[in-house]
Amino acid sequence: MEGLTQLEQAVLKKLLAGENPTLAALRAQAEGARLKSRENTGAGFFCYFDVPSEAKPVGEGSFHLGDVDAVIPPLAHGAGFVLFITSGKLDRLEGYSYDEPWPADIQKFELRYQGDHRQLNLPPVADR
Repeated sequence: MEGLTQLEQAVLKKLLAGENPTLAALRAQAEGARLKSRENTGAGFFCYFDVPSEAKPVGEGSFHLGDVDAVIPPLAHGAGFVLFITSGKLDRLEGYSYDEPWPADIQKFELRYQGDHRQLNLPPVADR
């Protein structure tokens, strides 16, 4: 997605990785979406997305994906991320530190899933 940093792009890709049809539909949304705005919170960020109206929604409701963490120097405790899906469409990506200031310039990072096995409870792709 145009406008995202290297870290944000990598996080989005990792959160949406997998064979599940819902993840595939969200990847398709991401391909057509653009960054609407970014908010820095001091301890992290929010990236808000603009998804085309013709993009196929997943489910009718809202849910989130948040099983990706990162090792980011100089953060002593790393970072976490949550992707929010609202009314079946990508809404925003949140990145946060654990009680530390967010680094101004992130050059190195390592992403990983939380736990040994990724278990997602995802709604089905909508029929419209």
